[in-house]
This record gives sequence, structure tokens and C-alpha cells, in this order.
Amino acid sequence: MTAMKRALITGITGQDGSYLADLLLEKGYEVHGIIRRASTFNTARIDHLYVDPHINGVRLFLHYGDLADSVNLVKLLYDLKPDEIYHLGAQSHVRVSFDIPEYTADVTGVGTIRILEAIRETGIRSRFYQASSSEMFGKAQEVPQTEQTPFWPRSPYGVSKVFSYWATVNYRESYGLNACNGILFNHESPRRGETFVTRKISRAVAAIKHGLQKELFLGNLEAKRDWGYAPEYVAGMWQMLQQDSGDDFVFATNETHTVREFCEAAFGHVDLDWKEFVKHDPRYERPAEVDILIGNAAKAKKILGWEAKTRFNELVRLMVEADMELLERKTVREHLGDQP
Repeated sequence: MTAMKRALITGITGQDGSYLADLLLEKGYEVHGIIRRASTFNTARIDHLYVDPHINGVRLFLHYGDLADSVNLVKLLYDLKPDEIYHLGAQSHVRVSFDIPEYTADVTGVGTIRILEAIRETGIRSRFYQASSSEMFGKAQEVPQTEQTPFWPRSPYGVSKVFSYWATVNYRESYGLNACNGILFNHESPRRGETFVTRKISRAVAAIKHGLQKELFLGNLEAKRDWGYAPEYVAGMWQMLQQDSGDDFVFATNETHTVREFCEAAFGHVDLDWKEFVKHDPRYERPAEVDILIGNAAKAKKILGWEAKTRFNELVRLMVEADMELLERKTVREHLGDQP
């Protein structure tokens, strides 16, 4: 009988972490996640895993920790000895990284070194996945972007991710770790955080349709992004760590659409004209804009057999319908909160 595999996920309460926990539990893993201590519960995306009748026995365990605390990380790895480590935790909001650049660099950048060093220090042979980002390409030097495209990050977040990317490559080459970088282009879902532009749009569409909101304020409507569906990208993370040696892969749809197009499709899905509701607000503009991101995932398809299946319009539909349903289950008071 094959022993149950054990995985450790940083950022397990986020969009990707929650879908990855779903996937690994389905595959029979024992799953451990690192969460930060907070004054309120922030486990909404994984709460269903505790009550799912199809899960036999408890195989999901959460541990308090922080990517700024290297001692805690070393202790966790000594105790758990995971077969696979998925490093998804970060300060992951690009616009916010301009406001808190030092914190972003420490958690998103140096946090990766802390985990890699903990793997080296403990001597365990965990396979390591680093959540790299298309934001590393920033001022894109070629279209589309591949694993060979030079990086030119345009935000503290992008800079931190470049640091983490090269740290992962360095530990792979220096210490023989099975360490991978997944260069994921934008990937969305109904579990996307509410401050990210796609979810901000889909949530506003539902609120406006229900008469609970009148306007939506956005920054650069002409920014072009390569948008895919998060559960498919999470499956790719797992596929990467099933390889015998570490490597780096781009995950993308090879299609690009503007924020304006996302608005048009989202509002159009509920028969509204986006131009009547969307307003520009310069506060949401970045100091240095990333104009176009579009990835070529040919290497992932050739080696891993991975490709994006959910296309743009289907993704928008999924998100809008989920937010419409979510709002229909809430009272107006719950939606608006206790704001005066």
C-alpha cells in the first residue's frame, strides 16, 4: 500500500491555496496549511473542507505561522517533513505593493528564501513549488511571453517575485532541490479576492443589478491581460511537482483582453451597459503601468500535457453568476455591512 503523501501549502486561505487543498485532498493527500493569526476568521475559502461528507477522516491541518518568521518555518518542516511544498503565500496585490513596498519585499521576496533555507537546513527532500507571476515580465520585451522572455518588473510586487524566481533557481542549482517556478498569468474565479479588478467588477455587476450599488470606480481600462481559470492553473502546479526534476513553466491562455472588455462582458451578461456605471478614478492607477501581458504555454503543453480550457467569456460568466447567486443568498444588510 502506497503511503499517503503529505503536502504543505503557504497561502492556503487564498484563491489558489483553497483550490489546491481541494485538489490534493481529492488525490488522497494529507494537507497542511500555514495561516496567519488574525482577529477575525479568514478561512472562508476552505471552511467547506471541514464539513464535506465525502472526505473520510480529517486530512486537513492548519498551523499558525508567518513568512517573516524563519524559526517557525524550520520547526514546521522538521515536524511535518512534507513530500511537497506549495509556496503560494505573499502580499499579492500589485497596486498595494506600491503603498507597502518594504513589507511586500520582505514577505513576497525574502519569505521565499526563508522557506528554501528551511528545506536546506532540515535536510528534507521536499519538492518545492514557487508561485511566480506574469508581473515579472512587466514592461514586456516580447509578445507573447515565454520562459525565455527577459524580466522587467514594474512594481514592488513584480520585483519581489523576480527575487523569488531566481532564489528558487539558485537553490535548485546550488543544492540539487527539486524546485519549480510556475509563471502563472492572471487566473481568476469566484474565489478571487474582492480587491482584485476582475472580482471587483463581477461583484459590482451583481450589486448594481440588485440596486445595491450605483457606480464602479476603476483605474486603467486599457490594460491588457491574459485571464484564465484558477482551478485549471492549480492542477498545473500539482503536475509540475510530479516531475523527477525541477523546471520552470509558463501557464497562460495565449489570449489577451482589456479591463474594458471584461467590463463589457460582465455587465452584458446581466443586460446592462457598462458605460452607464463604470467611472475612472486615478487613485487606482499604478505609478508604472503594465500595458500588456500574454503568455505562451507551449512548454507546459509539451512536457506536462497542460493547457487552459476555460476561455474568456466563460470565465466572466462563471464569476458574474457566482456573485449574483452569492448576493441573492444575503440580506441587504449583510452585503453592505454595518457601515453607517
